Formats: sequence, C-alpha cells, structure tokens
Amino acid sequence: MGQSGFTHPYLPNSSFKVKGEMLKELGIESVDELYSDIPSEVRLNRDLNIPGPMSELEVFKFIKGILDENRNCLEMPVFLGAGCWPHYVPSLVRHIVSRSEFLTSYTPYQAEISQGMLQALFEYQSLICELTEMDVANASMYDWASALAEAALMAVRVTRRSRIVIPRIIHPERRLVLKTYTEPHGIEVVEVGFDSEKGFLDISSLSEVMSRDVAAVYVENPSYLGFVEVNVKAIGEIAHDYGALYIVGVDPISLGFLRAPGSYGADIVVGEGQPLGNPMNFGGPSLGIFACRDDRKLIRHMPGRIIGLTTTIDGSERGFVMALQTREQHIRREKATSNICTNEALCAVAAAVYLSLLGPSGLRSLCETILYNSHYAMRRLNEIPGVRAPLFDAPHFKEFVINVDGSKFSINELHRRLLKFNVHGGKVIKSEFPELGESALYCVTEMHDKSDIDRLIEAFKAILEVS
Repeated sequence: MGQSGFTHPYLPNSSFKVKGEMLKELGIESVDELYSDIPSEVRLNRDLNIPGPMSELEVFKFIKGILDENRNCLEMPVFLGAGCWPHYVPSLVRHIVSRSEFLTSYTPYQAEISQGMLQALFEYQSLICELTEMDVANASMYDWASALAEAALMAVRVTRRSRIVIPRIIHPERRLVLKTYTEPHGIEVVEVGFDSEKGFLDISSLSEVMSRDVAAVYVENPSYLGFVEVNVKAIGEIAHDYGALYIVGVDPISLGFLRAPGSYGADIVVGEGQPLGNPMNFGGPSLGIFACRDDRKLIRHMPGRIIGLTTTIDGSERGFVMALQTREQHIRREKATSNICTNEALCAVAAAVYLSLLGPSGLRSLCETILYNSHYAMRRLNEIPGVRAPLFDAPHFKEFVINVDGSKFSINELHRRLLKFNVHGGKVIKSEFPELGESALYCVTEMHDKSDIDRLIEAFKAILEVS
C-alpha cells in the first residue's frame, strides 16, 4: 500500500507524509527500527502476499471463497474434544445472551445501572456453587488453564508454601500455563505418575512427594484422557494430612452424574465452562470456573470478582453489588491478588441460562445420553482388529483414548484417511504421552447419534480393510 504510493482514506498512517512525521517524532529512520529487538531470522523479510486493492464486494467474495473451504461439526462428525467440546447450545441460550443489555455490557462497574448483569452473574455464581457443592464462586475466569494457575497462586499465598503437586496426566496446555504463572514466583510444580493399566494417579508416588512445603495437590476428574479418577477422596485426605489445599478440576457437565468435588473434600474447584451453553467458536472465548469453600482466608485471596446480594436500609428492595474485586485496577498494581483484568461475563450469562434451562434432572439426562453414546462408540471401536478402546481399564465419561499399535497405520495416517470419509477423528496424543504409543483422544457427546458413530466405525474398517 505504501510502496505503491496509495494512501488509504481511512488509514492515516498509510500516507508517506504522516508516516514520516511519526518516525521523526519517535527519533527513528524506518518502521523496521521499531522491531529491532526481533531477530532477523524469524522475520518475514518480504511483503505480505495480499491481493488488491479491491472493492468491498470483491473482498467479500474473496474471503467467502476461503471460508467455504472450512467444515464444521454440523457438516461432518467431529470426535475432537480435549478442552473444547461439541455440545448442543439451545436456541433460547443464544437468544437471551444476544439481548443488548447483556451483549453490549463490557463489565458492570456502575451497580446502579447494571442490576440486570449483576443479577445474572450472581445467578451464575449460585448455580456453580450448587453444581460443585462449594460455598463461594467468582464471576468467572478466562478459561480452565488460567483458573488452575490462579488457584495455585492462591494456595501458595494462603499456605505460605512453595510447591504444587499435579498428575502427569493433565492437559499439556494447562500444565504450560500453570508453569508460566508459577515460575516467576519460584514455585515448584511436581508431577506424579499414573497407573499404566488404569490411568489413575499413583497414590504411593503421591505420598512419596508430599511434605510440609506442598501448598496444594491438584487432580482432574474426569481426567484429561477421559477416565474417572476413583481415588479422589483418598487423594484429598493425603493433601489435608500434610496441611495442603486440595484443588479439583472438573468438566461441569459431568457433575450431572459424578459426585460434586465439595462432597469429597475439595478446597478449590476449577474447570471449563465452555460446555455450558457456549459454542466451540474456533476454540474461544472460554469460561473459567473458580469456586472455593467458605473460609475467610480463601475468599479474601480469591482472584477476580464476587457479586453479592444486599438490601436497602429498610429492607424493602434488594440490590446486587460487586462485593469483592481483587484485581490490579482496584489495588496497587503488584499488591493485587490477581492480574485478571476482566471476566468472561457474557459466557457466564450463557452458562447460567443453560444450567437454568436443564435443571438437575435435565443435566442428569444429558449425562446419561453422553454415557450411552460414548460407551457404544468404545465397544464398537474395540471390536475392530488392531484397535483398542478404551486404552485404560477404568470408568470413562465423554472422552477416551484409542490405541492402534496393532494396526498397519500410524495414528496420524489413520486420521488423515478418516478425513477422506468426511469424518474428523480425535486428538493425536502420542507426542504428549509417548508412553501410550499410537494413541488419540476421542470425544463423544449428545451431538453424536448412532449413525455418526456407525459412520466412524465403517470408516475405520474401510481404512484398515477389515470386513
């Protein structure tokens, strides 16, 4: 644009004159000097291959042609989960969160004019507490990963200790985010191995790494690889025996069927709220769940915001307020409990609407459908020679690992071939867990009916040339 001498009417810095004045003011000779700290070997070092200029209609047609190459989960069966799962979003959820008072509300700073949003977030907190059997929930975090990292920092502040114990089997991206948050604070993250047959956290190994400098023990239930951790109560007891906090990560959908973390001793509960009425949407935005038990120390160290309910002095009217705001914009920068700058308010409203629509019985019915579908898929896959499903001999919910060590194809090649049958497989995990061999993580929800699963099975059989 600049090299051709073209000045865009809406982009002031496309003008050579304006650009020159800006460079002069900055005291540099060229735009490249702005990026002098970026190594030359990682720079593009050429102009972007962008056609144009085009009219608005030409741009529309050009972009549409590119987007038409995409496929979505309604056009083909998609068995990919691993942190962002295909679930049905009722039309009423979309309708309510599209209302202007929710859709355009950035954040409810002014309580007197934000009563609707504050009430919706209060309802969200109440529903999360009911779901997890915890006493207090905040008005949401960015995602599961940030919620876990903040829970670890919170545990360190409360206990004044410096080690966090986690399972070897957790989402690798959550592990990376956790280490990114904790490393600058000098916090050590210790990983505990797992039972190679069942996948469960190795209790004896956990006991070996425990000491009086452990701030918290973290476990996921269901696990990242889909199996249900049956030793959650024993794990919590070990953590508490050493004075450590017990952090549990959950898929909230599973709590329509599994025991709530509060019933087996969790001090802090984190998780991913995307399945609660939020679409996959190319992987975001997500919704971080964060709740804890009723302990003044824990509540005062909880990140983010807590919305509270109060009444007028005479008690005639109720009102909603921000009862706690422990973020850096309200406290002296480095003294802040958290640097979470905002929350996922619209996603939290969607979750509140979704949970209100389903209710306890609806959520349980949904879990039963997911269990039926996923176990049907596991049984049918396991009947195929060379395929093992599930890999772990344990109860599973929604997700499970398949292994194809006994087949003639690698898991990557098998997935490439599945696409030719208009089927999207799961997430290949052999680089994350090489000890599991040629394996992938598959997800089956209410979105997958019997015909979708049968289609997957027939594609597997055709690729592996099994009759």
